[in-house]
Amino acid sequence: MAAATSINAVPCSAGRPKRRSQRRGASTVSVRASGDASTVTLLDYGAGNVRSVRNAIRHLGFGIRDVRSPEDILAADRLVFPGVGAFGSAMDVLTRSGMADALREYIRRDRPFLGICLGLQLLFDSSEENGPISGLGVIPGVVRRFDSSKGLIVPHIGWNALEITKDTQLLKGAEGHHVYFVHSYHALPSDENKEWISSVCNYGESFISSISMGNIQAVQFHPEKSGATGLSILKNFLSPNSSGSKVPSRRKASNLAKRVIACLDVRSNDSGDLVVTKGDQYDVRDHSSSKEVRNLGKPVDLASQYYIDGADEVSFLNITGFRDFPLGDLPMLEVLRCASEKVFVPLTVGGGIRDFTDANGRYYSSLEVASEYFRSGADKISIGSDAVFAAEAYLQTGVKTGKSSLEQISRVYGNQAVVVSIDPRRVYVKNPEEVQFKTVKVSNKGPLGEEYAWYQCTVSGGRDSRPIGAYELAKAVEELGAGEILLNCIDCDGQGCGFDIDLVKMVSDAVTIPVIASSGAGTVEHFSEVFEKTNASAALAAGIFHRKEVPISAVKEHLVDAGVEVRV
Repeated sequence: MAAATSINAVPCSAGRPKRRSQRRGASTVSVRASGDASTVTLLDYGAGNVRSVRNAIRHLGFGIRDVRSPEDILAADRLVFPGVGAFGSAMDVLTRSGMADALREYIRRDRPFLGICLGLQLLFDSSEENGPISGLGVIPGVVRRFDSSKGLIVPHIGWNALEITKDTQLLKGAEGHHVYFVHSYHALPSDENKEWISSVCNYGESFISSISMGNIQAVQFHPEKSGATGLSILKNFLSPNSSGSKVPSRRKASNLAKRVIACLDVRSNDSGDLVVTKGDQYDVRDHSSSKEVRNLGKPVDLASQYYIDGADEVSFLNITGFRDFPLGDLPMLEVLRCASEKVFVPLTVGGGIRDFTDANGRYYSSLEVASEYFRSGADKISIGSDAVFAAEAYLQTGVKTGKSSLEQISRVYGNQAVVVSIDPRRVYVKNPEEVQFKTVKVSNKGPLGEEYAWYQCTVSGGRDSRPIGAYELAKAVEELGAGEILLNCIDCDGQGCGFDIDLVKMVSDAVTIPVIASSGAGTVEHFSEVFEKTNASAALAAGIFHRKEVPISAVKEHLVDAGVEVRV
């Protein structure tokens, strides 16, 4: 261990631009350097999913020391700050705990630092998110929201390309590859901060995707969720003298990629084992005499394989509910914990995210349930029935109560962490004026020659219909805080005849948040069709992947040949 030193005695590195953090004073603290080359210090202030960062660091062979106090920051040899959630909430926690000043001082000393996502944004002067709110003041600039009024889909979710503007060890090998972004706010390049910028990304406009100055590094994207490329970037920070892992690039990344998502419907079978299953219009039991739940594999094994095969995200849908389990024993929590140790792309979990009381009489709010899912490894949670009821109430009263699971989770974790799953059924009508809901002229006429249809939403796994259309629901949940829509179609589920293009186009044209097309994929052509004919940001499939009828790699190869930008 090194001798204790006063941080005020350590000068900034000569020859570098004066850091803005010097404008704000930090108290003098004496600390000891940790001195362990195989350990990295992690600043987790308790919001969102940092398990993925932990797992990525451990996967690369490093131990983790958690920050418990400002002194732990100042004693760190290498500090990783995976900021998540809202800008204001994070600054409030950092300021009240004394960690904001410690961070400024750590950076002033030019100690090895890696900020991730919000961990980059907090370095700037301020943010307009629920503000203006002052940041750490290290880098000149204001963090602003993407402008959806110009037709831009917000949040910016998915795999986008970097334009590297500065030669840095951190981004070595990342040129030409996609990395994973999920954010609604961004910092813009300017004359005042241009010396900090190491890469930019284009999404409607050019924004700062990474910064580098001396030993201070930060990225807007999520390396821990960017597959092999992201792990290589993390390794470059953790082992700056290593050669790193060169990730082969088959096609140079240039724009935001369309996503191919593997979905795993998880439930307990009749023997009580957790299995991946697949429904036929939401019926998961065999049509044979046994009537057993279809068993297509183990959740963690399949998720790991889909990651290796090139899935851009993996989505778990808990279709059992597990209502009798105390929160800490939910089977899906263990699935998430294990999967997040092997899968380094985004994980979404849905099903059972609502208020409930377990068999012991213990009440859990939906926010508590979501929080436990995030801590266990989920990057996004998907809400179904609860969102339908919240939307109905909002449309009836015009009042946002802030009490629904959708509103609460979105407020605490940000709308980019909340997906609303819509399960509609097609209802044919002869004349659009027959119903009060949005109708479309269908590509294929109904059984009685009807040329129009509306899409009636359902709850409880498609068992109960509700008096609300998919169009109306999508518009309402966007207002209530959803960051993404998973758009299913009961009529197409398990049929292998393609996505419901009429439905996907109607909804994706109506909202400014990303829409994931789901239900009906049977061939590789179905993926290119939905991307060419609608504004869907992603397409999801399950059965064709589970049964190995269509490999994920074949989907990606077809999309490349069709001229669709994908991560390969």
